[in-house]
Amino acid sequence: MTYSKCVADGSTVQQDTFEVPSITIKEVREVIPPHCFERSTFISSLYVLRDILAIVLIYRVTIYLDSTLVETMNTTLESFRLCLILRFVLWSIYGFAAGGFGTGLYLIGHECGHQAFSDSKLISDCVGLIVHTALGVPYFSWRASHAQHHAFGGHMTKDLLYHVPPTRSELGLPPLDPYKEDPTECKMTGTARQALFEAFSESPIAAALRVASLLRGVPLYSLRTSWSLRDFSVDTKHGQQRPRRIIWSDSAILVWLAVLALWAYIRGCWEVLTVYGIPYLWLNYQVVLATYLQHTDPLLPRYRGSAYTFSRGALATFDRPIFCNKESFISRIASDVVHGATENHVIHHFFSKIPHYHAWEATSEMRRFLRSRGIETLGAPVSLAEAIRVWKECMFVEDEGDVVFHKNAHGVAHLRLVLSNPSTT
Repeated sequence: MTYSKCVADGSTVQQDTFEVPSITIKEVREVIPPHCFERSTFISSLYVLRDILAIVLIYRVTIYLDSTLVETMNTTLESFRLCLILRFVLWSIYGFAAGGFGTGLYLIGHECGHQAFSDSKLISDCVGLIVHTALGVPYFSWRASHAQHHAFGGHMTKDLLYHVPPTRSELGLPPLDPYKEDPTECKMTGTARQALFEAFSESPIAAALRVASLLRGVPLYSLRTSWSLRDFSVDTKHGQQRPRRIIWSDSAILVWLAVLALWAYIRGCWEVLTVYGIPYLWLNYQVVLATYLQHTDPLLPRYRGSAYTFSRGALATFDRPIFCNKESFISRIASDVVHGATENHVIHHFFSKIPHYHAWEATSEMRRFLRSRGIETLGAPVSLAEAIRVWKECMFVEDEGDVVFHKNAHGVAHLRLVLSNPSTT
């Protein structure tokens, strides 16, 4: 597959063809070096220590520079204003940098949930509970629902709701008219195109709320998973112990909230906001933006019924560099800070117990194999501009079909299914 470009007003596109992949898990596993599946508690712990020390160092340097600015500030109005600007820039840099390493800690807590942190499940769960609680995530509730996502990623009815695109009927769009629209080709009459486009027209406020959703993703997810009985129904071998463990993690979240409240009471809300709140918002932004772009793109299919397999679900995701081209210095630094969370996502869906420090090599070998089979897993870099592009091109999918593709506001998809198996629709 290659990237398609919109033509004219977006009503027609240069479509790529898509053949449902027949790759098996066994084939992918055979190309991964055996040592990539080895987990080390010691090495994993060093990465936790690195992230914590980095955040502490960034904070101490920021405090030192901030106090220096205050002490050297003159009494003139001009210097006072300059000092305020410099302090704002300083703490903004702190928030961004600390949020980046906080995202790295989130990734390590995520690995604990997959038991990629250690061979010991007890150690993985203890570290995961502590790290995720410190970031406001109910660890065991998250792990229960996240297991369903990994079991059915890319499935239209069994994947988690926030990973499933809306269908035409769910959005209340005009029904598919075979005389005006071809569900598999990029052909539409002007009337049908205009009807869909008008249905998708949104106000500037609605567009702003879409962007704002990037800052509330983790807290909203925490509220949904902590108290939802739906999470108890996930079929895993640890299902009998889950209710008790979920109570543990939810209780830990209450302790986390109490600690934040006590901190605000003793030191003031402003300190909590600048030292913890702003980095936390950056963490939210990075996690939600990356997760959305890893699972959503006009070049990624969705499956229903018998067309779905675990390997096809894993391939219905993208690896994406951070900010810019993966070969750039900035992207490499950012990827290291977040432990390759955005660039090694596909291999994670195939083998979630591979630790992040082996995921780079595993991803490289997997990509070499998949490209030999005509499958590309590397998407465009993670950025707000890319998210806006994807939002515009991935508005909905059709209600019918075993294999469906995202369509834009004009009802046009970037991919067209080529049937190698007559039973697939």
